Amino acid sequence: MSTNNESLAMQRIAKLVDENSFMEIGSLVTARSTDFNLTAAKTPSDGVIIGHGLIDGNLVFIYSQDASVLNGTIGEMHAKKIASVYDMAMKMGAPVIGLIDCGGVRLQESVDALDGFGTIYAKEVAASGVVPQICGVFGNCGGGLAVVPALSDFAFVEESKGRMFVNTPDAIEGNRTEKCDTASAAFQSENNGCIDFVGSEDEIMDQMRALVCMLPGNNEGDVYTDDCQDDLNRACEGMVQMKGEPRYLLSQISDNHIFFETKPDFAKNMVTGLIKLNGMTVGAVANCSEVYDAEGKKTEDLGLALTAKGCNKAAEFIQFCDAFSIPVLSLTNVNGFKNCMCSEKNLARAIAKMTYAFANATCAKVNLVTGDAFGSAYVSMNSKSIGADLVYAWPDARIGTMEPKMAAKLMYPDASAAETEEKASAYEKLQDSVSAAAARGYVDRIIDPADTRKYLVAAFEMLYTKYVKEPEKKHGTK
Repeated sequence: MSTNNESLAMQRIAKLVDENSFMEIGSLVTARSTDFNLTAAKTPSDGVIIGHGLIDGNLVFIYSQDASVLNGTIGEMHAKKIASVYDMAMKMGAPVIGLIDCGGVRLQESVDALDGFGTIYAKEVAASGVVPQICGVFGNCGGGLAVVPALSDFAFVEESKGRMFVNTPDAIEGNRTEKCDTASAAFQSENNGCIDFVGSEDEIMDQMRALVCMLPGNNEGDVYTDDCQDDLNRACEGMVQMKGEPRYLLSQISDNHIFFETKPDFAKNMVTGLIKLNGMTVGAVANCSEVYDAEGKKTEDLGLALTAKGCNKAAEFIQFCDAFSIPVLSLTNVNGFKNCMCSEKNLARAIAKMTYAFANATCAKVNLVTGDAFGSAYVSMNSKSIGADLVYAWPDARIGTMEPKMAAKLMYPDASAAETEEKASAYEKLQDSVSAAAARGYVDRIIDPADTRKYLVAAFEMLYTKYVKEPEKKHGTK
C-alpha cells in the first residue's frame, strides 16, 4: 500500500471508487535523481498514487497526484507511473481517471521532467478514441500541465482550490489576480471550452461516477450500459412550450429523466450531453435559445443563431461520440448565424468543423426539428443532406431557406405590405412548412411532441446495427 494512506491523493481515490476496490501498484517507486539533495526518502511513491478500482462494478484505472510530496511536481518516475496507467487501461479497455494537484515540472530533474511531460501527452493522444479519459483538477494545474485536462475527454475543476492556467493571472500584461483571476474555476469553465463541471470535491466525485456509468468502457464497448425501468412509451408533457430549452426536452425523453450535461458554462446557446433511451447511451447536441432557473423563470434569451463557440463545442462532442460509437441525437431550432464582427472572424471555420463532424460521423444519427430550421444553419445541424439517418419533426416546425416574410420581400421588393403578407403566407405553405419538407423526403416522419420518446427509442434501436464502410484515406483534415 502507499506510504501515505492518509494523503489527500488517497482520500480522493477512496471517495471515487467502490469501497475497498482500489488496488495500488507501483507504491515503492521513488525518484532516481539525486541532484540538489533530491533523495528517495523525500519522494515516497514519487508524488503520485496509481492503481485500479471499480465504479459501480466498472473497471477504471486511476492516478492521483500527491501535493504533499515535492508539491506533486512531475519528474521522470512520476511521469512513468502515469504512463503505465495508460498502458494498462488500453490493454484492459477501461477508462483512465486522473486526479490532478500539481506544482508543475520538477525543477530538480530538468530535461528528464520535461521528457516526462511529453510522455504523458503522447499516452493521452494514443488513448484518445480508445478509452474514455476523465480528469479532475483539485489544486494547481498550470503551464504545460494544463494540456492534460485539455487532452482529456472530460474535465472537472474543484470550485475553490482548483486552478487551471497556462500563464498565471499576474503574468498576463495589464492584469493581476485581483482584477481578473484567469486561473479560477469559474473563469476557465466559461472561457476555455474544456471544463465539464465545477463544484465541490464530493460533487465532482459523484459526477465522475455517474459519467463512468453512462460511457462504454472502450471503443469496442456496448452503448447499452444499463437496464431500463422506465416506460418506453411514456408521454412527454410540456414539450412545445419549452422547445427553446433543450435541457428540459432531453430530461423529459431520457430514461428516468436523467440528462448529463457537458460544458454547461461554455457556449450556452449549444447544449451537449448524454441521455439514455431504453438503457442505450445517446449523445445529444441541441440549439438552445432560452435558459430557465430552478423555479421555471426565464433567465436568458440567447436567440436562434449559431455561434462559433457553439459550433466548436458541438463538433468536439460529436467526434467523441463517434469515436466510441455512441449514437447522436440533434435537436434543431435555428434560423441563421450570429451577426457581429467577432463572430465573422471565426464563424466559417467553426461551422465547417461542426458540419464536418456531423457528416464524417459513422455512428447512428437522428435529427429532431423542434422549431425553426432555416438556411445553411439548418443544413449544418445534422440534416439529412449531410448524413442524418432519420429526421423527425414536430407539426409546427418550419423548414426552408429563410423566414417567409423575408423571402417575400427579397422576391417581390416593390410589393405593398398587403401583397408581401400574401406572398409570405403562400411561401410558407409551399416552401417553409414541415409537410413540404416531408413531401420532398427531407423529413422522414412528423411526430406529436408528446410521443417524442417513443419514436426516438424505436429509431435508435433500429439503428443499433448500423455499419458504414469508410473510404480509403489516412484521415480527414478538419
